[in-house]
Amino acid sequence: MDTLLPGISAERMPTNRLTVNVLSLPDRTGLAVLFVHGNVSSSLFWQPMMLALPEPYRPLAIDLRGFGDTDDEPIDATRGLRDFSDDLAAAIEALRLDAVHLVGWSMGGGVVLQYLTDRPDRVASLTLVDPVSPFGFGGTRGVDGILCDPYGAGSGGGGANPEFVERLAGKDRTDKSPLSPRQVLLAHYVKPPHVPEHLDIFVESMLSTRTGEWWYPGDSRPVDAWPGFAPGDRGVLNTMAPTHFRIADLSGVEPKPPVLWIRGADDVIVSDTSLYDLAYLGSLGAIPGWPGEQAWPPQPMVAQTRAVLNGYAVAGGRYREAVIEDAGHGPHLDQPDRFLAELTSHLAGA
Repeated sequence: MDTLLPGISAERMPTNRLTVNVLSLPDRTGLAVLFVHGNVSSSLFWQPMMLALPEPYRPLAIDLRGFGDTDDEPIDATRGLRDFSDDLAAAIEALRLDAVHLVGWSMGGGVVLQYLTDRPDRVASLTLVDPVSPFGFGGTRGVDGILCDPYGAGSGGGGANPEFVERLAGKDRTDKSPLSPRQVLLAHYVKPPHVPEHLDIFVESMLSTRTGEWWYPGDSRPVDAWPGFAPGDRGVLNTMAPTHFRIADLSGVEPKPPVLWIRGADDVIVSDTSLYDLAYLGSLGAIPGWPGEQAWPPQPMVAQTRAVLNGYAVAGGRYREAVIEDAGHGPHLDQPDRFLAELTSHLAGA
Protein backbone atom coordinates (compact mmCIF):
# COMPACT_ATOMS: atom_id res chain seq x y z
CA MET A 1 0.00 0.00 0.00
CA ASP A 2 1.02 3.62 -0.52
CA THR A 3 1.95 4.92 2.92
CA LEU A 4 2.58 8.54 1.93
CA LEU A 5 -0.28 11.02 2.15
CA PRO A 6 -0.83 13.42 -0.81
CA GLY A 7 1.54 16.37 -0.47
CA ILE A 8 4.19 14.46 1.47
CA SER A 9 7.50 13.53 -0.12
CA ALA A 10 10.09 11.00 1.16
CA GLU A 11 13.82 11.07 0.46
CA ARG A 12 16.59 8.77 1.64
CA MET A 13 19.42 11.16 2.44
CA PRO A 14 23.06 10.23 3.04
CA THR A 15 24.69 11.67 6.17
CA ASN A 16 28.13 11.19 7.70
CA ARG A 17 26.70 8.43 9.92
CA LEU A 18 24.07 6.55 7.90
CA THR A 19 21.38 7.08 5.26
CA VAL A 20 18.20 8.44 6.83
CA ASN A 21 14.68 8.72 5.48
CA VAL A 22 13.19 12.22 5.70
CA LEU A 23 9.61 13.27 4.99
CA SER A 24 8.91 16.82 3.83
CA LEU A 25 6.47 19.10 2.06
CA PRO A 26 8.57 19.86 -1.04
CA ASP A 27 7.16 23.31 -1.75
CA ARG A 28 7.48 24.54 1.84
CA THR A 29 10.25 26.86 3.03
CA GLY A 30 10.66 28.74 6.27
CA LEU A 31 11.49 27.80 9.84
CA ALA A 32 12.23 24.08 10.12
CA VAL A 33 10.09 22.03 12.52
CA LEU A 34 11.56 18.54 12.76
CA PHE A 35 9.30 15.78 14.11
CA VAL A 36 10.89 12.74 15.77
CA HIS A 37 8.81 9.57 16.24
CA GLY A 38 8.70 7.19 19.18
CA ASN A 39 9.30 3.49 19.70
CA VAL A 40 7.58 0.94 17.39
CA SER A 41 6.58 3.62 14.90
CA SER A 42 8.15 5.85 12.26
CA SER A 43 7.87 9.27 10.63
CA LEU A 44 4.59 8.15 9.01
CA PHE A 45 2.74 8.89 12.26
CA TRP A 46 3.58 12.59 11.84
CA GLN A 47 2.12 13.05 8.34
CA PRO A 48 -1.27 14.52 9.30
CA MET A 49 0.39 17.03 11.65
CA MET A 50 2.96 17.95 8.98
CA LEU A 51 0.14 18.74 6.55
CA ALA A 52 -1.74 20.72 9.18
CA LEU A 53 1.23 22.86 10.25
CA PRO A 54 0.72 26.33 8.78
CA GLU A 55 3.12 28.74 7.12
CA PRO A 56 5.74 30.02 7.88
CA TYR A 57 6.94 26.64 9.12
CA ARG A 58 8.69 23.94 7.12
CA PRO A 59 7.67 20.55 8.52
CA LEU A 60 10.13 17.65 8.35
CA ALA A 61 10.03 14.19 9.90
CA ILE A 62 12.83 11.66 10.25
CA ASP A 63 12.97 7.89 10.64
CA LEU A 64 15.35 6.82 13.40
CA ARG A 65 17.79 3.96 12.75
CA GLY A 66 16.07 0.61 12.69
CA PHE A 67 12.68 2.17 11.90
CA GLY A 68 10.89 3.15 8.70
CA ASP A 69 13.18 3.50 5.68
CA THR A 70 16.33 4.59 7.52
CA ASP A 71 19.30 2.21 7.58
CA ASP A 72 19.11 -0.50 10.21
CA GLU A 73 22.50 0.19 11.76
CA PRO A 74 22.96 -1.60 15.10
CA ILE A 75 21.94 0.29 18.24
CA ASP A 76 24.55 0.63 20.99
CA ALA A 77 22.42 0.99 24.11
CA THR A 78 25.39 1.75 26.37
CA ARG A 79 25.22 5.26 24.85
CA GLY A 80 21.64 5.68 26.02
CA LEU A 81 19.70 7.48 23.28
CA ARG A 82 22.83 9.06 21.78
CA ASP A 83 22.99 6.80 18.72
CA PHE A 84 19.62 8.30 17.80
CA SER A 85 20.40 11.89 18.81
CA ASP A 86 23.75 11.84 16.99
CA ASP A 87 21.97 10.50 13.89
CA LEU A 88 19.51 13.38 14.26
CA ALA A 89 22.40 15.84 14.39
CA ALA A 90 23.91 14.31 11.25
CA ALA A 91 20.58 14.63 9.44
CA ILE A 92 20.19 18.27 10.52
CA GLU A 93 23.69 18.98 9.21
CA ALA A 94 22.95 17.21 5.90
CA LEU A 95 19.76 19.28 5.56
CA ARG A 96 21.90 22.41 6.15
CA LEU A 97 19.61 23.65 8.87
CA ASP A 98 20.50 26.16 11.53
CA ALA A 99 18.70 26.04 14.86
CA VAL A 100 15.58 23.91 14.50
CA HIS A 101 12.29 23.50 16.34
CA LEU A 102 12.33 19.90 17.58
CA VAL A 103 9.20 17.88 18.36
CA GLY A 104 9.82 14.48 19.97
CA TRP A 105 7.17 11.88 20.81
CA SER A 106 7.64 9.22 23.50
CA MET A 107 11.12 7.73 22.97
CA GLY A 108 11.65 10.55 20.48
CA GLY A 109 11.09 12.96 23.38
CA GLY A 110 14.12 11.43 25.05
CA VAL A 111 16.07 11.69 21.80
CA VAL A 112 15.41 15.43 21.43
CA LEU A 113 16.09 15.96 25.14
CA GLN A 114 19.49 14.32 24.65
CA TYR A 115 20.04 16.51 21.57
CA LEU A 116 19.24 19.60 23.66
CA THR A 117 21.68 18.50 26.36
CA ASP A 118 24.51 17.99 23.86
CA ARG A 119 23.75 20.83 21.40
CA PRO A 120 21.63 23.52 23.09
CA ASP A 121 22.76 26.22 20.66
CA ARG A 122 21.20 24.27 17.77
CA VAL A 123 17.67 24.17 19.25
CA ALA A 124 15.17 26.98 18.53
CA SER A 125 12.50 25.35 20.70
CA LEU A 126 11.72 21.94 22.13
CA THR A 127 8.37 20.14 22.25
CA LEU A 128 8.12 16.95 24.32
CA VAL A 129 5.08 14.82 23.48
CA ASP A 130 4.36 12.22 26.17
CA PRO A 131 8.14 11.82 26.52
CA VAL A 132 10.01 8.99 28.20
CA SER A 133 11.10 10.10 31.67
CA PRO A 134 14.53 11.80 31.88
CA PHE A 135 15.40 8.87 34.17
CA GLY A 136 14.55 6.26 31.55
CA PHE A 137 11.79 3.68 31.48
CA GLY A 138 11.34 1.34 34.44
CA GLY A 139 13.42 0.48 37.45
CA THR A 140 13.47 3.80 39.31
CA ARG A 141 11.54 5.40 42.15
CA GLY A 142 10.94 8.91 43.43
CA VAL A 143 11.10 12.18 41.52
CA ASP A 144 14.91 12.02 41.55
CA GLY A 145 14.96 8.66 39.78
CA ILE A 146 16.76 6.48 42.30
CA LEU A 147 17.48 2.99 40.96
CA CYS A 148 15.41 0.28 42.65
CA ASP A 149 18.26 -2.13 41.89
CA PRO A 150 21.86 -1.19 41.03
CA TYR A 151 21.75 -3.25 37.82
CA GLY A 152 18.53 -1.65 36.61
CA ALA A 153 16.51 -4.84 37.05
CA GLY A 154 13.02 -4.67 35.63
CA SER A 155 13.96 -2.41 32.72
CA GLY A 156 15.35 -2.85 29.23
CA GLY A 157 15.01 -5.52 26.56
CA GLY A 158 13.62 -8.21 28.84
CA GLY A 159 10.48 -6.16 29.45
CA ALA A 160 9.02 -6.67 25.98
CA ASN A 161 6.11 -9.07 25.55
CA PRO A 162 7.41 -12.02 23.47
CA GLU A 163 4.11 -12.48 21.60
CA PHE A 164 4.04 -8.81 20.61
CA VAL A 165 7.63 -9.04 19.33
CA GLU A 166 6.73 -12.18 17.39
CA ARG A 167 3.70 -10.55 15.80
CA LEU A 168 5.74 -7.46 14.96
CA ALA A 169 8.44 -9.57 13.30
CA GLY A 170 5.79 -11.60 11.48
CA LYS A 171 4.16 -8.45 10.02
CA ASP A 172 0.83 -9.20 11.68
CA ARG A 173 -1.74 -6.82 10.19
CA THR A 174 -4.74 -8.54 11.78
CA ASP A 175 -6.77 -7.67 14.86
CA LYS A 176 -6.88 -11.27 16.11
CA SER A 177 -5.00 -10.76 19.37
CA PRO A 178 -4.77 -7.98 21.96
CA LEU A 179 -1.04 -8.17 21.18
CA SER A 180 -1.45 -7.62 17.44
CA PRO A 181 0.20 -4.27 16.60
CA ARG A 182 -3.14 -2.94 15.31
CA GLN A 183 -4.85 -3.72 18.62
CA VAL A 184 -1.96 -2.32 20.67
CA LEU A 185 -2.24 0.93 18.72
CA LEU A 186 -5.99 1.18 19.28
CA ALA A 187 -5.72 0.31 22.98
CA HIS A 188 -2.62 2.27 23.97
CA TYR A 189 -1.38 4.73 21.33
CA VAL A 190 -4.74 6.49 21.28
CA LYS A 191 -7.55 6.65 23.82
CA PRO A 192 -10.29 4.12 22.98
CA PRO A 193 -12.65 4.16 21.20
CA HIS A 194 -10.85 6.55 18.85
CA VAL A 195 -9.88 5.03 15.49
CA PRO A 196 -7.36 7.17 13.56
CA GLU A 197 -8.27 8.03 9.99
CA HIS A 198 -5.03 6.59 8.63
CA LEU A 199 -4.97 3.48 10.82
CA ASP A 200 -3.64 1.14 8.12
CA ILE A 201 -0.72 3.46 7.39
CA PHE A 202 0.11 3.67 11.08
CA VAL A 203 0.08 -0.13 11.36
CA GLU A 204 2.53 -0.30 8.45
CA SER A 205 4.65 2.23 10.31
CA MET A 206 4.74 -0.01 13.39
CA LEU A 207 5.61 -3.03 11.24
CA SER A 208 8.65 -1.20 9.84
CA THR A 209 10.35 -1.73 13.21
CA ARG A 210 13.39 -4.00 12.87
CA THR A 211 13.42 -6.74 15.48
CA GLY A 212 16.28 -8.59 17.16
CA GLU A 213 18.83 -8.06 19.90
CA TRP A 214 20.46 -5.12 18.05
CA TRP A 215 17.09 -3.43 17.38
CA TYR A 216 13.71 -4.04 19.05
CA PRO A 217 13.53 -5.07 21.81
CA GLY A 218 17.24 -5.71 22.44
CA ASP A 219 19.04 -8.16 24.70
CA SER A 220 18.82 -8.70 28.45
CA ARG A 221 20.73 -10.48 31.20
CA PRO A 222 19.46 -12.60 34.09
CA VAL A 223 19.81 -11.28 37.65
CA ASP A 224 18.71 -12.50 41.06
CA ALA A 225 16.67 -9.36 41.79
CA TRP A 226 12.98 -9.17 40.89
CA PRO A 227 11.72 -9.62 38.22
CA GLY A 228 14.74 -11.68 37.15
CA PHE A 229 16.29 -9.66 34.31
CA ALA A 230 18.36 -6.52 33.83
CA PRO A 231 19.17 -4.41 30.76
CA GLY A 232 21.54 -5.63 28.10
CA ASP A 233 23.82 -3.42 26.02
CA ARG A 234 22.09 -3.63 22.65
CA GLY A 235 18.80 -2.61 21.12
CA VAL A 236 15.96 -0.16 21.53
CA LEU A 237 14.52 -0.84 24.98
CA ASN A 238 17.97 -0.84 26.55
CA THR A 239 18.63 2.68 25.23
CA MET A 240 15.97 3.85 27.69
CA ALA A 241 17.10 1.71 30.63
CA PRO A 242 17.91 3.94 33.61
CA THR A 243 21.44 2.51 33.74
CA HIS A 244 22.11 3.88 30.24
CA PHE A 245 19.88 6.95 29.87
CA ARG A 246 19.66 9.62 32.55
CA ILE A 247 19.21 13.38 32.24
CA ALA A 248 18.81 14.38 35.86
CA ASP A 249 19.66 18.06 35.50
CA LEU A 250 19.09 20.58 32.72
CA SER A 251 20.22 23.62 34.71
CA GLY A 252 23.57 23.82 32.93
CA VAL A 253 22.10 23.89 29.42
CA GLU A 254 22.95 27.22 27.76
CA PRO A 255 21.23 28.78 25.95
CA LYS A 256 17.89 27.59 27.26
CA PRO A 257 15.29 27.40 24.49
CA PRO A 258 11.59 27.37 25.45
CA VAL A 259 10.10 23.93 26.13
CA LEU A 260 6.53 22.74 25.62
CA TRP A 261 5.63 19.53 27.42
CA ILE A 262 2.40 18.25 25.96
CA ARG A 263 0.74 15.03 27.07
CA GLY A 264 -2.48 13.10 26.84
CA ALA A 265 -4.44 13.02 30.09
CA ASP A 266 -5.21 9.34 29.56
CA ASP A 267 -1.78 8.09 28.48
CA VAL A 268 -1.27 4.51 29.73
CA ILE A 269 2.29 4.11 28.39
CA VAL A 270 4.11 7.08 29.94
CA SER A 271 2.32 7.58 33.21
CA ASP A 272 2.74 7.40 36.97
CA THR A 273 0.59 4.25 36.62
CA SER A 274 1.96 2.89 33.36
CA LEU A 275 0.67 -0.41 32.04
CA TYR A 276 4.20 -0.97 30.69
CA ASP A 277 5.93 -0.44 34.05
CA LEU A 278 6.59 -3.83 35.63
CA ALA A 279 6.47 -2.32 39.12
CA TYR A 280 2.97 -0.99 38.51
CA LEU A 281 1.91 -4.33 37.03
CA GLY A 282 3.44 -6.03 40.06
CA SER A 283 1.42 -3.80 42.37
CA LEU A 284 -1.72 -4.99 40.55
CA GLY A 285 -0.73 -8.62 41.07
CA ALA A 286 -0.10 -9.15 37.36
CA ILE A 287 3.57 -10.06 37.90
CA PRO A 288 4.30 -12.38 40.82
CA GLY A 289 6.92 -11.71 43.46
CA TRP A 290 6.66 -7.91 43.49
CA PRO A 291 8.84 -6.69 46.41
CA GLY A 292 6.29 -4.11 47.53
CA GLU A 293 5.73 -0.37 47.64
CA GLN A 294 8.70 0.47 49.84
CA ALA A 295 11.32 -1.38 47.78
CA TRP A 296 9.85 -1.12 44.29
CA PRO A 297 7.04 1.41 43.84
CA PRO A 298 5.63 2.22 40.40
CA GLN A 299 7.86 4.67 38.53
CA PRO A 300 6.43 8.22 38.76
CA MET A 301 7.27 9.01 35.14
CA VAL A 302 5.22 12.21 34.84
CA ALA A 303 6.38 13.52 38.21
CA GLN A 304 10.02 12.84 37.24
CA THR A 305 9.69 14.83 34.02
CA ARG A 306 8.06 17.68 35.90
CA ALA A 307 10.84 17.74 38.50
CA VAL A 308 13.58 17.98 35.87
CA LEU A 309 11.72 20.70 33.93
CA ASN A 310 11.11 22.61 37.16
CA GLY A 311 14.89 22.57 37.69
CA TYR A 312 15.30 23.93 34.16
CA ALA A 313 12.89 26.77 34.99
CA VAL A 314 14.59 27.59 38.30
CA ALA A 315 17.87 27.92 36.39
CA GLY A 316 16.35 30.49 34.04
CA GLY A 317 14.68 28.38 31.36
CA ARG A 318 10.99 28.35 30.68
CA TYR A 319 8.59 25.53 30.02
CA ARG A 320 4.86 25.01 29.80
CA GLU A 321 2.94 21.83 30.56
CA ALA A 322 -0.16 21.30 28.43
CA VAL A 323 -2.46 18.40 29.30
CA ILE A 324 -4.91 17.40 26.56
CA GLU A 325 -8.08 15.79 27.85
CA ASP A 326 -9.51 12.67 26.21
CA ALA A 327 -6.12 11.88 24.65
CA GLY A 328 -3.89 8.87 25.01
CA HIS A 329 -0.18 8.38 24.32
CA GLY A 330 -0.46 10.15 20.96
CA PRO A 331 -2.48 13.36 21.41
CA HIS A 332 -1.50 14.38 17.87
CA LEU A 333 -3.48 11.33 16.73
CA ASP A 334 -6.67 11.44 18.78
CA GLN A 335 -6.90 15.20 19.47
CA PRO A 336 -5.05 16.75 16.49
CA ASP A 337 -6.80 20.13 16.56
CA ARG A 338 -5.97 20.77 20.20
CA PHE A 339 -2.46 19.45 19.70
CA LEU A 340 -1.90 21.76 16.72
CA ALA A 341 -3.19 24.76 18.67
CA GLU A 342 -0.74 24.09 21.51
CA LEU A 343 2.16 23.49 19.15
CA THR A 344 1.61 26.57 16.96
CA SER A 345 1.21 28.77 20.03
CA HIS A 346 4.51 27.46 21.35
CA LEU A 347 6.31 27.94 18.05
CA ALA A 348 4.99 31.50 17.74
CA GLY A 349 6.18 32.30 21.25
CA ALA A 350 9.65 30.95 20.51
